[in-house]
Amino acid sequence: MIVAICAGGPLSEVAFSLKPDIWIGVDRGALYLVDEAIVPNAIVGDFDSVSAEEFARISKAVQYIEQFQAEKDETDTDLALEKALGYAPTEIWLTGVTGGRLDHYEAVLRSVYHLQQQHPNIVFKIVNPYNEIQFLMPGQHVLRKGNYSYVSFFAYGQTLVNVTLRGVKYETTDEVIEQGTTRFTSNEILSEGSISFLGGICLMIKSRD
Repeated sequence: MIVAICAGGPLSEVAFSLKPDIWIGVDRGALYLVDEAIVPNAIVGDFDSVSAEEFARISKAVQYIEQFQAEKDETDTDLALEKALGYAPTEIWLTGVTGGRLDHYEAVLRSVYHLQQQHPNIVFKIVNPYNEIQFLMPGQHVLRKGNYSYVSFFAYGQTLVNVTLRGVKYETTDEVIEQGTTRFTSNEILSEGSISFLGGICLMIKSRD
């Protein structure tokens, strides 16, 4: 079960090519989906970023709507993530959360970071047309090239140790990825590779030009 969340960031940042089992629209992201003839299974938010006419159009297309007050502790995307978890998914993808306001992007990154720790058996990904962002827990992970030419690794929270990379252009054995280093930027997956490490959480970014 794959659940995709479409938030209301810049339209150019939305990966409409995603094919999840469930779509959740967040605020203006719900309008993006409806305009692309994608009917979300549910929409959530305070809908302060859409006009009354736009909200009426969304409401006509979607059966399940959860509308909240603008003054609340959770962000609209947090509410959508909570909704997504209710579907018992194996993966949760977020799109429309990059670009635009950097504080919104940082908030999403932190929310996904904490949820990945709490739900290690669920794969969380942030996706736009050119990038795929994912947090990796300690252990070994398969790296598949797919549509992405480059892959970068960053320590998130604490230093990563015993980092071993295989099946990539620049392989390593028992290396260390320290906080603040850019040394592990722009590697390349040759076909199918792997990364293994101990300690901390690794922020992995796959990219294409």
